[in-house]
Amino acid sequence: FGMTVYASAGSPEKCRACLAFGAEDAINYKTEDFVERVNELTRGKGVNLVLDMVAGPYLPKNLEVLATGGRLAIIGSLGGVRSEINMRNMMRRRLTIGGSTLRARDSIVKASIASELKEHVWPLLEDETLEIRIDTVFNMGEASKAHGLMESNLHIGKIALIGSSCGIKDSRCEHLIIEKVMHLHRTDDVKEEIPHS
Repeated sequence: FGMTVYASAGSPEKCRACLAFGAEDAINYKTEDFVERVNELTRGKGVNLVLDMVAGPYLPKNLEVLATGGRLAIIGSLGGVRSEINMRNMMRRRLTIGGSTLRARDSIVKASIASELKEHVWPLLEDETLEIRIDTVFNMGEASKAHGLMESNLHIGKIALIGSSCGIKDSRCEHLIIEKVMHLHRTDDVKEEIPHS
């Protein structure tokens, strides 16, 4: 979409994955100073937009890396829902903070978003301009294993949990869904945990 992307991740493996996915640079937030690195990468200018999935204690840092007039979009709160920020600095630099979650939107808005995704994003998936990164696919009966993997924070990409029924009395139903997921993923390194009959 014509943007320069800098990513942050918590391990060298995840940083390498971010680079492979197309990020200009990847910062290991456990071993590097995120603010310092962004300032180096942007020659002190900062970035125009930050997508924040953590919030909490990271909010002040995310504001600090914004360029004058930059925007912070909070799309998750893994680090908590409370934070303290310097309002004077925010006003002086004309920063904007916004938030969004799909869960709270009504069905009309969700339908509109789905329609726009189908029109603008689906073609990019089909021609492989975009890729959905799926780390592991689990059977619904292995939900605890899926949760264990998520809690380990070792996965790179999505963890897919496939239901035991999709409304069709056909044992092949799960495998058809998995094939669709694999088709969208289009890589050979997915770890599939589905028992085949």
